[in-house]
Amino acid sequence: MPPLVESRQQVQFAEFKLDLRTGELWNNGEKHLLPFRCFQILTALLECPGEMVTRDALVKRLWASGVFVDFEGSLNKGIERLREALNDPADRHRFIETLPHRGYRFIAPLVTPSKPQPAITALVGKKVCAY
Repeated sequence: MPPLVESRQQVQFAEFKLDLRTGELWNNGEKHLLPFRCFQILTALLECPGEMVTRDALVKRLWASGVFVDFEGSLNKGIERLREALNDPADRHRFIETLPHRGYRFIAPLVTPSKPQPAITALVGKKVCAY
């Protein structure tokens, strides 16, 4: 059975709703536009909730080969900004759990949609779950 998120255009968890088409994050009816890298990180984590997404998989997804950037610093900054947007401090995980030196895992329960929607991978790209 495919992960729950694969059948959605919007993903809901706690007080948040993420629109996978526009990158808008709604928090109790208030709209926020996530920075593109933060959106990519969040969608990668939502593709396989409860599963680890490795740092390497995130780097490969976020930056094309041949791009020269401080991947470690940039990924850390992206996770930090995403946690700020979700009000998810690193010391009291609600949504994103850090697996030190390995990766991250989305740990909040997702809200089940009432009607089928297109697959998340069709909207945002290839899955990056670590199995």
